[in-house]
Amino acid sequence: MANRPDSNPGPLAGEPLTAPPSKTSRMLRASPPTLLALGFLGLIIIGALLLWLPQSARTGNIDLFDAFFMATSAVTVTGLAVIHPAQSLSGFGQTVLVILVQLGGLGFVTFAVLTALALGRKLSIRQQALALQAFNQTSVARIKHTAINVIKLALVIELIAAIILSLWWWRDMPASDAVINGVYHSIMGFNNAGFSLLDHGLFPYASDPVVIAVISSLIILGGIGFSVLGDISHKQRWSTLMPYTKAMILGSIALNLVGFCFILGLEYNNPGTLGPLGWDGKLLSGWMHSVTARTAGFTTVDVTLMQDSTTLLLFVLMFIGGGSLSTASGIKVGTFLVLLAAMWSYIVQRHDVILLRRSIAPDIIQKSLALLLATLLFAIAGIFLLTLLDDQPFIDLLFEGISALSTTGLTRNLTTELNQPAQLVLAVMMFVGRLGPLTLVYSLATRKTRRVRYPVAEFPVG
Repeated sequence: MANRPDSNPGPLAGEPLTAPPSKTSRMLRASPPTLLALGFLGLIIIGALLLWLPQSARTGNIDLFDAFFMATSAVTVTGLAVIHPAQSLSGFGQTVLVILVQLGGLGFVTFAVLTALALGRKLSIRQQALALQAFNQTSVARIKHTAINVIKLALVIELIAAIILSLWWWRDMPASDAVINGVYHSIMGFNNAGFSLLDHGLFPYASDPVVIAVISSLIILGGIGFSVLGDISHKQRWSTLMPYTKAMILGSIALNLVGFCFILGLEYNNPGTLGPLGWDGKLLSGWMHSVTARTAGFTTVDVTLMQDSTTLLLFVLMFIGGGSLSTASGIKVGTFLVLLAAMWSYIVQRHDVILLRRSIAPDIIQKSLALLLATLLFAIAGIFLLTLLDDQPFIDLLFEGISALSTTGLTRNLTTELNQPAQLVLAVMMFVGRLGPLTLVYSLATRKTRRVRYPVAEFPVG
């Protein structure tokens, strides 16, 4: 292609390709993960400033740091809170919070892509790379289709759930409050954020089949991944679904059922949790906490009173998280399944890693291992800092740290008790967890292509 008259005719030996880049151009040429990080950071800053306004508080002003923490928790769809949204935030503040959750859950890139498409603009190479990174896709042709599906699916699911919850809660509260709570909890549930406008959260609904069924369904649908939902809605037959979709469905069902059985068995007679509930409440609350542990922060019993064995199970479920291209975080179910398949292949001495009669590419296995180790290192570093900055029971700090990094939002009532430096560590862990530790590492590093190959050496492990 011929150069435009005003373009650089070409470099001489040793000369740069273009004039020294400006700060703006350097920012635009940043890696996709860096742009994603900057986008989320921008949302957090804007949200913090809005929550800091006098209009956002019921009385007085919200402390700037508290506003920053709440904005971070909302944008990262975590749900950890240093103030109670129902008691401290005005209607304006609650609206800001729910918008931040929606933007953070669906992803600002989704809205950016749709805006660009609506204006009739084609995506540039850099925009395509950014969208691919955000959607975890490999095909540029699928970006538009995926982005539109994200919005459609989210709005339809949230609308249906909001109508059901509003009508159900209308029995116990004024119509306006029922609608507000229905819409609010629908958005929070689908986006896997555990904020609640109810004074006692979902505790009064521990035995309510409608509330538990709707909220847990929202959490599952939001956490399984938009690509899975899109595949199901288009093909509608098990035999034609993609292998990844089948693996995610089976993996999610297995994790939820295993978690449910263990929580029900371990907490059945615990007087502080499921013990006082009837058999129906035990079943519903056991199921709710199995679902919410992997991705959201809604609870119907006090997790601080759970058995240590149950708490350990919650650690594992939180660490695994939900699906790729979803509102959930953690290492993701797909990563967990790939690692299990790799382990099994090694045990049976099979050369290929097989999952649902499909071979897993070596780079996928390497990425899964890298994500696992990066997440573990970030978790250890964050929890180590928490133990240095605040003198709280270790198990509580461990629980809070994993909950923040996995953006789950479950808490042992510790968030408000921590000092500000420790709360800042939690905010950073939420931010890292939402982006994904591997993505953050990639954004801070520069890929270098090495042309030198080294000889293979025997390196004993295990």
